[in-house]
Amino acid sequence: MPSFDIVSKVNSMEIENAVNQARKELATRFDFKGSTASITLDKSEIKLAAEDQFKLRTLADMILGRLAKRGISLKSVEKAEPEISPLGHGRQVIKIKQGIESTVAKQITGFIRDGKSKVTAQIQGDEVRVTGKSRDELQAVIAAVRAKEFPVPVQFVNFRD
Repeated sequence: MPSFDIVSKVNSMEIENAVNQARKELATRFDFKGSTASITLDKSEIKLAAEDQFKLRTLADMILGRLAKRGISLKSVEKAEPEISPLGHGRQVIKIKQGIESTVAKQITGFIRDGKSKVTAQIQGDEVRVTGKSRDELQAVIAAVRAKEFPVPVQFVNFRD
């Protein structure tokens, strides 16, 4: 039975490359000369620290710009509210979301069912498996899902005949 999986994954090497590029830019920028601003990568979190709110916002813009240039969808990036201490120092965490959450998976399966095509969609953990009798129906489902806007970026893997 032909099938494929709908997933939402982010390449961790691209995240690492984007963070390294932002660090290099941070070291060479004139407005950050002599400051203690820092960017650290911890698995699926990017932690930003700066002396004031303006520099923190600039760091976040640098990171988001680098992520976008590296081809990472900003739908998979979740910015937390910046924490500003009474002295003015700021910290912020940017989380990278991996996988499809159950609510979004339900949206995707509901959209596929409403498409009136002869395929079945099942939620399997953090991915959605779509099976059908013919390859053409599956390709039509892929085209429909690509055209629809979901809150996470979707990729199609494991296409089997």
